[in-house]
Amino acid sequence: MMSVVGAQPFIKPMQSPSVSPIQRRHTLPASEVRPLNTQDAISVFEIEREAFISVSGECPLHLDEVRHFLTLCPELSMGWFEEGRLVAFIIGSLWDQDRLTTEALTLHKPCGSTVHIHVLAVHRTFRQQGKGPILMWRYLQYLRCLPNVRRAMLMCEDFLIPFYRKSGFKVLGRCAITVANLTFTEMWYPISGHAYMRRNSEAIRFPQHPLTLPLPKTDEHVDV
Repeated sequence: MMSVVGAQPFIKPMQSPSVSPIQRRHTLPASEVRPLNTQDAISVFEIEREAFISVSGECPLHLDEVRHFLTLCPELSMGWFEEGRLVAFIIGSLWDQDRLTTEALTLHKPCGSTVHIHVLAVHRTFRQQGKGPILMWRYLQYLRCLPNVRRAMLMCEDFLIPFYRKSGFKVLGRCAITVANLTFTEMWYPISGHAYMRRNSEAIRFPQHPLTLPLPKTDEHVDV
């Protein structure tokens, strides 16, 4: 089974040189990135439903499936919170085959070396701000800290291919999975090397490995 000891991301509250007494009453960090848990499931599903139903008519994960993966492998999820409110998220699970099959939609394979990214979604209020690419970048950096992970895979509709290519994903081919009348393309990303992160209020920190790297510039035309 994959070991994730010492690889859990956490966030430090934003620090200000001078903080007024009124500001000190606020206990929620301005920005936080952390793994999701089952208590986040309803917020996750509400964002997902709004993001996908209006576009494709189908959700990648139903509410019970969201809870399922957040119970089995919460360490493969990541949520971006602004003042305690979920604004973007990713949910993944482990897979043990070269290509995705229908089973990959519902199963978590603990001995697998591929992370199947089921869904990336951004709250409608926070779209077109680059949050999708930034969260994906952080997630891929986090996966580099998991010793048994060798690649990430996802399936997407064709109009999203340019979006994921800008995050470094490559087209693998047509996906064997269909949902209703929807067809998909499989994409993959190699996981190797070490993770980098920034030591600021929006950085993921990995204990014992304090490295820094600026956030990537985003020039995306598609945001999810």
